[in-house]
Amino acid sequence: MVSINDVAKRAGVAISTVSKVINNYPYVSEATKIKVREAIHELNYVPNTVAVALSSKQNGRAAILVSLNPKTQAIDEITMQYLSGALNMALELNIEIITFFVSMIEHMTPEEMTRYFKSQNISGLIICGISKDDKTLHQLIESKEFKCVLVDGNTVNEVTSSIGVDNIKAQYDVAKRTILENNCKRVLYIAGKKNDYVTDARLEGINKLKEELNLKLMVRYGEYSELMARQLTFKYAKNKDIVVCGSDLMAIGAMNALTEMDIFRPVCGFDGITLMGYVGKQMNTVRQDFYNISSNAVKELKYLLDGNEGRKVTLPHKIVKLYYKDIIK
Repeated sequence: MVSINDVAKRAGVAISTVSKVINNYPYVSEATKIKVREAIHELNYVPNTVAVALSSKQNGRAAILVSLNPKTQAIDEITMQYLSGALNMALELNIEIITFFVSMIEHMTPEEMTRYFKSQNISGLIICGISKDDKTLHQLIESKEFKCVLVDGNTVNEVTSSIGVDNIKAQYDVAKRTILENNCKRVLYIAGKKNDYVTDARLEGINKLKEELNLKLMVRYGEYSELMARQLTFKYAKNKDIVVCGSDLMAIGAMNALTEMDIFRPVCGFDGITLMGYVGKQMNTVRQDFYNISSNAVKELKYLLDGNEGRKVTLPHKIVKLYYKDIIK
């Protein structure tokens, strides 16, 4: 049986260095990491902690993977709600759950991720906000090594569930209400990120509404950035009747730009974040309960760990206007 000592000899490093690479410690040079990973791959080494986990009949631990939005300096309220809901439900269900930021593992190959998670005795993953560009994570999911729950994902298989609101219907609902309230025809739609499942679904919703109401629709991508939405609004909104945004943060950027331009255009957002209540002008938005979504994601992971097959889980949404007095405690 291959040991950690064999890996250290093959890579020409100390045993402690091999351990640091396996456990993703910082301050190990990239060249050393490559040597150790190549040795692990060549020898097909499995850490002892993995062998213990595989021999155990316990489910082990779960991990929640989240991404932070680099496009804004605002507090990432959505991420914090995801973490809060997941951790509290895990405590209630007696599931041990640990948090990873995607940036911590994005440099790894699928095989390295698998070894790393198994070395931590992790048997289930909750992945928040996966996109089409996350190729490594998709390969990890397709390997079916772990039970997975994807928040706002689009993959379902024997060991993988997807959970979230109906983004197509929610975008259709909020845009339709705002457009009909203001008798609009020329629409500037500021979408999120390209190659993003959520963005594609919301685009499908606005395009469905375009056909139904015979709208003149212009689509631009705002990358979920307040700044980019502000710039797009300055550039295009003057000749439009309304600005529909695929996120609240972009809606805030659009509304601030319109205020600076000293023109009125109705704006609607998507998400229901607290900041919307402080904008000064109440906008229609889709209120997602992120705490509830992640709580249900943990329940769904327990469902999978109990031996059930993956499925699509759709949770409810509401169309609301957030007022300052409604959000202060």
